Amino acid sequence: METFLTFLDWLEALFGRWVVTPLGAVFFWDVWFWDNVGDDKGIELPIVVLWLVLGALFFTLRFQFVNVRAFRHAIDCVRGRYSSPDDPGEISHFEALSAALSATVGLGNIAGVAVAVSKGGPGAVFWMVVMGLLGMSSKFAECTLGQKYRVLDGNGGVSGGPMHYLERGLAEIGRPRLGRFLAVAFALMCIGGSFGGGNMFQSNQAWKMVGMVTGLEARLAAAVFGALLAAAVGVVIIGGIRRIGHVAAALVPFMCGLYLLCGLWIVLTHADQIGGAFATILTSAFRPEAAAWGGFMGVLVQGLRRAAFSNEAGIGSAPIAHSAAITREPVREGMVALLEPFIDTVIVCSTTGLVIVVTGAYVNDGSTAGIELTAKAFASVFPWFPVLLAITATLFAFSTMISWSYYGERCWSFLFGARTSNYYKALFLLFAWFGAVSPLAQVIEFSDLMILGMAFPNIPGVILLSGRIKADLDSYLARLRAGEFARH
Repeated sequence: METFLTFLDWLEALFGRWVVTPLGAVFFWDVWFWDNVGDDKGIELPIVVLWLVLGALFFTLRFQFVNVRAFRHAIDCVRGRYSSPDDPGEISHFEALSAALSATVGLGNIAGVAVAVSKGGPGAVFWMVVMGLLGMSSKFAECTLGQKYRVLDGNGGVSGGPMHYLERGLAEIGRPRLGRFLAVAFALMCIGGSFGGGNMFQSNQAWKMVGMVTGLEARLAAAVFGALLAAAVGVVIIGGIRRIGHVAAALVPFMCGLYLLCGLWIVLTHADQIGGAFATILTSAFRPEAAAWGGFMGVLVQGLRRAAFSNEAGIGSAPIAHSAAITREPVREGMVALLEPFIDTVIVCSTTGLVIVVTGAYVNDGSTAGIELTAKAFASVFPWFPVLLAITATLFAFSTMISWSYYGERCWSFLFGARTSNYYKALFLLFAWFGAVSPLAQVIEFSDLMILGMAFPNIPGVILLSGRIKADLDSYLARLRAGEFARH
């Protein structure tokens, strides 16, 4: 055993680090960029983030900037202009988009952006936006496949996502063993991610905000809050994707609109500083104050990392929700899905980042970070805002948790059978309570590892199937130009 641990220490020194999680010890590679100061300090870029960035670049070029070309049509699809009630599925385009957004528009948009800015500087906001725009192509590709290879049961129920298109899609192109391996790997990582970033991180940060506003910091109060949140989540997830879709469709526009309205008001009250804030963000993105190479890589890494965690483009989670949409055209749902990173990162995350920069809250002694830094920025204009933010944070956490419960439950059913899904739901609610009483550092480490790790099996499979996506996209656009689709 001692020899084995020594070997692990050697691997850690050579390649990266070990992260101990409730699911065991998982090796996570990192890419290191050294600054030009001459010491041994470096900037850590998890290789999975680089994997997501390269995948997003590939899909953007492979599908000839579908993130730009299909943007307007995607909005028309969400509005229901090409929908038919006779198509198979369980939820509408709008409900599918809302369910997927409820999983991504969460506390990462509030706390995650603040973490990126506090560690990487204002320039991290710019790189978050870049990653969001590129991620639109990744969402299109994976959600198209989610629809294409979904499984319909005899009762109108739907099951879809990477675990299905990796297994069935790769089998069709002569790689059945690879497909099965990647499908199982993805399902395991998704279950872990649903317990971590989709659950524990959310309840943890929601309680931190509620505890800060109420002044209740006792472990008992955290336990009570976690139990109440878990109970509320349980009421929704029992109804499956249809109830989740209905709740998300009502909740997501409300909570996003409320948060964006407050952010816009703060920006307008600092109208004379908006130009300077944008200049600070752009300058910091390319010419940070720190040493040239190390400073640039630091701000770049923080922006890309938090954007990847926030919008989940390329992770493979969103196809599970979009596969339930009512449609006969997989490409159409892929176009609906590409709106997610735009809303999540380009709009919501940018609003948070701009508020933090325009109010000057990012200039601090390091005593505040995460959601507390965001609260400080908003409170500089609205002294009462921490109370509203506590409510918003709880809603964000709740919406994220109900969607991620569905993601994890679908993967659990794929591995262990639908009859065992109640065991998963019980575990999920237990982790919801556990997150509220757990230290933040452990929760974030576990969250990043499991959710970002889902990209390792997902992206190679999507790349291998990209030829079929491209053929379907070309066919769909040709029929759209020919007027073959009825508009309502």
